[in-house]
Amino acid sequence: MAILVTGGARSGKSGFAEQYAKRAAARGIYIATCLPYDDEMIERIGKHRTDRVESGFSWETEEEAYEAAERLNRMAEQFKAAAQHGLEPPVVLLDCLTLWLTNWLLRIEHESLEENRLEIEIAKLLEAIQNYPYSLLIVTNEVGSGIVPAYPLGRLFRDEAGRLNQQAAAICERVFLVTAGIPVELKSQAFRWDQL
Repeated sequence: MAILVTGGARSGKSGFAEQYAKRAAARGIYIATCLPYDDEMIERIGKHRTDRVESGFSWETEEEAYEAAERLNRMAEQFKAAAQHGLEPPVVLLDCLTLWLTNWLLRIEHESLEENRLEIEIAKLLEAIQNYPYSLLIVTNEVGSGIVPAYPLGRLFRDEAGRLNQQAAAICERVFLVTAGIPVELKSQAFRWDQL
């Protein structure tokens, strides 16, 4: 069962996802997609690691900047074998989709990869999310509510993030929007065309 958690910067979305994970399983695997581009990011990554250790929940952190789909597919196979022996699979928290997208956009730009590479990678990740049979939480950023970026790569990121979030939300069982630390479950409140 996949759950998407979205919100703006510093909205409390990761904290909510971590609290949800603690209630979903006895242990968790944290797939961190952040690359340490600069000193500030290195410091943030270190703080997040420390916070997870001090949370009292058994987190195993796996750094995965690009191959999140492959990682989910491997874990699904691994946990399937463990479940056959009566072992409860851990909850998996993928944090976050928009950093994963950033990593791919920058890689494609710097390595001059083929034009459709991003489309291929997104399709692989969405398929892995949809096929993952155990508890999966996915954090993403809601980026389309601000100003239009002034540079082409920024506009491309905003547009691709919006599309990726829509596609992920469509295949997730639940979707939470976190604003000012307050989570609201969106799918249960969503307008349906049959309500007209």
